[in-house]
Amino acid sequence: MSTPLPPPRKLPTLTEVVRGDAPAAPAGEQDLVQRVLEDVQRQVDGVLEQRVREALAPALGRLTDALLREIRGELASSLRDIVSRAVAQELSRHRDR
Repeated sequence: MSTPLPPPRKLPTLTEVVRGDAPAAPAGEQDLVQRVLEDVQRQVDGVLEQRVREALAPALGRLTDALLREIRGELASSLRDIVSRAVAQELSRHRDR
């Protein structure tokens, strides 16, 4: 006569593990659950980071272009002012001679 197998135990869902609602599992199972959870977390983090980068890249590109145009405009204005003052000073020196 064979010994009947014990009924299968319900494995906790990922949500239960994260919330801590899972029934107590033997140490070996807890280690396995922890490793799987860490692996899933790494995968989620990787996918999330990639998606955020993909979503932000066009917006950051547009912002960078706008910022560069603004900086170039400010630089051009400053250079015009500097050159105008330098020319005025030079002309003043030549008149004073």
